[in-house]
Amino acid sequence: MPIDYSKWKDIEISDDEDDTHPNIDTPSLFRWRHQARVERMGEFEKKKTELKDSLEMSQRELAERKKKLREADDEKEKQKLQADITKLEKDLKDWEMKEAALEKEEALAPWNIDTICRDGFSKTTVNKIPEKQKELTEDEKMEQTRVFMDKYKDEIEKFGFYNKWGDSKDYLLARQHLVCEDTASYLTIWCVNLQMEEKTELMKQVAHQTIVMQYILELAKTMKVPPIACVGSFFDKIQVCDDKYMQGFNNELEAFIGRIIRRAKEKTDKLVAEYEAEERQKRLGPGGLDPQEVYEELPVELQQCFDSKDIQMLQDVLVSMEPKEAEMWLKKCIDSGLWVPGANDAAAGGEPSAEGATEQEPTDS
Repeated sequence: MPIDYSKWKDIEISDDEDDTHPNIDTPSLFRWRHQARVERMGEFEKKKTELKDSLEMSQRELAERKKKLREADDEKEKQKLQADITKLEKDLKDWEMKEAALEKEEALAPWNIDTICRDGFSKTTVNKIPEKQKELTEDEKMEQTRVFMDKYKDEIEKFGFYNKWGDSKDYLLARQHLVCEDTASYLTIWCVNLQMEEKTELMKQVAHQTIVMQYILELAKTMKVPPIACVGSFFDKIQVCDDKYMQGFNNELEAFIGRIIRRAKEKTDKLVAEYEAEERQKRLGPGGLDPQEVYEELPVELQQCFDSKDIQMLQDVLVSMEPKEAEMWLKKCIDSGLWVPGANDAAAGGEPSAEGATEQEPTDS
């Protein structure tokens, strides 16, 4: 098949290929030629842009008039709109003819160094900016974490039992949703609960896996990539036995175990204190005193009376005391519930005294 060379016959020569007279400053002539050509091309592009804008404006105006015509009810308004449409259609036809003429002029223009080489094809990819996610409230974050932990509890605990680097790596790569802050949080809470149950060895195993997860998350933050992208690099680095890297890992693990032990003790002490406070509240007598505390304050003679539940012995001890001292101990015993006044005293409405001890009953301490 013969090759058509006709498209190469009208090529504008390069600015620096023409022969010039020896007395003419050749570099300056080249610059002027180039500048003149660039200005001509600029004016032509400006003309194309203005023509395109005018054409698009006419198309928009014509579309608007046609829309109004379809919606109009008044006859006079319809006639006016129809006249506008006729004029706009004529203008649009004129602009289209001018555009065709300009395209023809561009096609017939000689090629030059700036137009002879063009992209055979080109592609522009615009990355879509992801929509900004709504900022969650603290309650929403806690609920989201709770749902995650409930859903993946078994998978997270299974990861906590792995003690080989390769097994942990394969497990996470197969369950990429576990590589997140919520998994690290669950493992930490589990460590505290295990220590409170005095399962220290198991706690240390889970603590090891917790530090693995935290290292991966910190690596992702440093490299500014998704956490799952750091799983392979972390395990590859830790498995080559880099002494400095491994020492840092072990130091962090020991510090974490120490924090877990302290936290578990704090929670245990708090639970014990709360339990004791509840039990004390249940023991309080009618006067708001703790019978156990009052019993421990009593003189030994009175303690023996309550231990033996001997009313006569209690009466003799109270009578042998100074009246004010006996009244003080008697009031404490009643306010704490150690001594319940008898029916006769309650009916009389009088306050029990040492002399009325025979009509009052000691209770168990």
